[in-house]
Amino acid sequence: MDWQGQKVAEQLMQILLVVFAVAAFITGYVVGSFQLMLFVYAGGVVLTTLITIPNWPFFNKHPLKWLDPSEAEKHPKPQVAVTSVSKKKPTKK
Repeated sequence: MDWQGQKVAEQLMQILLVVFAVAAFITGYVVGSFQLMLFVYAGGVVLTTLITIPNWPFFNKHPLKWLDPSEAEKHPKPQVAVTSVSKKKPTKK
């Protein structure tokens, strides 16, 4: 799953959970059954899980192009410059 696919999966999960929560509340209110409301919401959570957790092909439309190991050896890693600047206040003697 690429970065854009993760974003789509997250947005899809949030939308589906809200839709199923509203549908479960309305169903439970109309029928007057708290148990039915929980079953509808639980089914929505299961369906949302089956849609968003597997790595479906539509989540991988923008794959990352990794650098070939032989190419990586040609480009050295950048060196991190460590500078220690002391900003202590001068002490009075």
